[in-house]
Amino acid sequence: MLKFFSKTVLKLAGWKLKVDLPKEKKFVLIGAPHTSNWDFPLALLTFWTLDLKIYWVAKIQMFWGPFYYLFTFLGGIVLDRNSSHGFIAQIAKRFDQTDEMVLSIAPEGTRSKTDYWKSGFYHIAISAKVPICLAYIDYSKRTLGFAQVLYPSGNIDDDMKIIAEFYQNIKGKRPQCQGPVRLKKK
Repeated sequence: MLKFFSKTVLKLAGWKLKVDLPKEKKFVLIGAPHTSNWDFPLALLTFWTLDLKIYWVAKIQMFWGPFYYLFTFLGGIVLDRNSSHGFIAQIAKRFDQTDEMVLSIAPEGTRSKTDYWKSGFYHIAISAKVPICLAYIDYSKRTLGFAQVLYPSGNIDDDMKIIAEFYQNIKGKRPQCQGPVRLKKK
């Protein structure tokens, strides 16, 4: 019922789905660009059209009061940025303990313009030994999709070039809030 509802809502709203799922049952799904509050409900509707249990990471501030129960039921995993010590290892362990897991992360980490993406998605994929699926919400074409699969090489600079090339022509709801697809040099 939820699958039918989600497909219907997206169709009535004029959105097209282009989903090419990886053959693997475990992967990190990065979603970009993330420029609007509308990205979250559109992503949930997309997830519900699929026969996958998708988990997603969000900052602790979203999980207040009754929303904690709702969001964890919907696959939410709390990220406390003030004490994220060991978060990558915890998520990698979750991948090890299950046969199927899709973890969705918005690497921009915010809806505001940022100069750099957060690298956690990459480190989780390396630690868990899973591929990265590149997902998008392109408001200019009213298209939602899961597309290219990247098997992390361990060379984060080379892999980020591939990711940046993929996202170069995809526009968020507020393109002025999109920053470059790159990581901060350490």
